[in-house]
Amino acid sequence: MSNRVSAVDDIVSEYQGIEAQMADPATAGDQSLFRKLSKRYAALQPIIRVNNDLVEVRGDLEAAREMAHEDKEFADEAQRLEVEAVELEEKLADLLAPRDPHDADDVIMEIKAGAGGEEAALFAGDLARMYERFADKHGIAWEALGLSESDLGGIKDITLSFRMKSPSPDGVWSLMKFEGGVHRVQRVPVTESQGRIQTSAAGVMVFPETEEPEAVSIDDKDVRVDVYRSSGKGGQGVNTTDSAVRLTHLPSGIVVTCQKERSQIQNKARAMQVLLSRLEQMEREKADAEASEGRAAQVRTMDRSERIRTYNWPENRISDHRIGFKANNLDSVLDGNMDDLFSALQDAERAERLEAE
Repeated sequence: MSNRVSAVDDIVSEYQGIEAQMADPATAGDQSLFRKLSKRYAALQPIIRVNNDLVEVRGDLEAAREMAHEDKEFADEAQRLEVEAVELEEKLADLLAPRDPHDADDVIMEIKAGAGGEEAALFAGDLARMYERFADKHGIAWEALGLSESDLGGIKDITLSFRMKSPSPDGVWSLMKFEGGVHRVQRVPVTESQGRIQTSAAGVMVFPETEEPEAVSIDDKDVRVDVYRSSGKGGQGVNTTDSAVRLTHLPSGIVVTCQKERSQIQNKARAMQVLLSRLEQMEREKADAEASEGRAAQVRTMDRSERIRTYNWPENRISDHRIGFKANNLDSVLDGNMDDLFSALQDAERAERLEAE
């Protein structure tokens, strides 16, 4: 209990310090610092709210106990407040348990068609639209940074950015971090004339977007820069100049493209930010793997057997193989209604975290 009280005291002090810093005009003029402070402030708010409620309930409980000797109604009130105090203590303990430090972060997602040819590209397009629709329903801003389409309008690969429109302790990473891995589809492809069900796959990689990289730095000589003409959707303006940028990080082989902006300079800056985020995620996963005897956080191959989720069209079923989640509402999920799925994944993560504690 004393450790928990000390932790809450430290958080209250930090919260008050951030509050004072954000009120400083000098901080308001530094957009990067203000955004960083806002995210941390939002992350601490749930703890502060529950702690304030707990302090108030404990005060009321003490007063009710003192009055209970004279009035039976206060004895009943004391019993109710005791239950409420225990519930708030448990809620506070859950909030104080170690969290993923990146839960409040924005996200970069890459989706690549895997085994299955044109059908895999069409499925990759379905996944991209699923995440975009989920974002639209939850006040999350998204944009496509790079896109390579297939002949039938599917997606060979796409890089997406997802950002909370306002700071939140439960940022995009707290939801979409579960999506990294191989997604498998079972359905009759549009290219199949015999009506046979086939299996294909698409790979998803997701990582927190790094604003100020801490673990990595990039030497200019390690990056090859190629420029080319933008393709795909975006209107005539993006297709008339060599504004798209492809960065190849030679030591790791990572390739990042950006064609969203009209300016080559802007596209290069955005692509560099994505590259830094990719490299920092690699460092995190390397450290995790070393700490967990080689456990990998995300599946990096397109092998159909190494799947995290299956989307079965004929049975309208979605199955997440990591937690045994199954639901027969695939059509709804593909329309962006992923709340039940994400809640189940978050509950499983929370249970694992508490068990570790």
